[in-house]
Amino acid sequence: MAGIMIVTGGSRGIGAATALLAARRGYAVAVSYLRDVGAAARVVDEIRARGGAALAIAADVSAEDDVVRLFQTVDGALGPVTALVNNAGVLDRQARLEDMTAARVQRILATNVVGSFLCAREAVRRMSTRRGGAGGAIVNVSSRASQLGSPGEYIDYAASKAAVDTLTIGLAREVAAEGIRVNAVRPGIIATDIHASGGDPGRVERLQASLPLGRAGTPEEVAHAILWLASSESSYCTGTLLDVAGGR
Repeated sequence: MAGIMIVTGGSRGIGAATALLAARRGYAVAVSYLRDVGAAARVVDEIRARGGAALAIAADVSAEDDVVRLFQTVDGALGPVTALVNNAGVLDRQARLEDMTAARVQRILATNVVGSFLCAREAVRRMSTRRGGAGGAIVNVSSRASQLGSPGEYIDYAASKAAVDTLTIGLAREVAAEGIRVNAVRPGIIATDIHASGGDPGRVERLQASLPLGRAGTPEEVAHAILWLASSESSYCTGTLLDVAGGR
């Protein structure tokens, strides 16, 4: 077995593609999801049908008790996590800053930033050689929005992903001597349903011709980058922010 991987937000999109690829690479996979139990079950069923080990766990990553329970459940069912993919993230409908409410911004930051911190914390507690762990890898899913800012669309989401970038760099240096590598991928325009969540289901089709590679990316392409960063093939990478954005 390659190890034990937790993929937050693993029921769809990039998270589901990552969970499926990880299982094919030999990982036992825990898929966390917020509400869509059916989608999570389909991912787990596909992994098990191929002979892999997987389970789905409902957890709101912005809630500390849920995150603690998520990791404890994985401890009991699969063993201590060796790879964490901090993928769970949300955005809201496109809006200018002047029209954003405090509740909206707090919801984005709670999931995208606080959730990433809490999951990374629980992973470090289990992976750190200073605490008796065997090391491991954390891969955060950021976004090219962290650099581009998403003006007129969702600068709250962009700012949350900039925080994920900083978490990646700082935590990588903090735990480098404890056997833990921390890296991030920054997807660009990827063909997932997150664009519909932002109120713009046609965004991929509208923007893809403007990209240097002339097309949107796929969740599977991002998943391959995530699995590389989680693997020993990237053993000299930590604090790396890897753009998977077609040149955007």
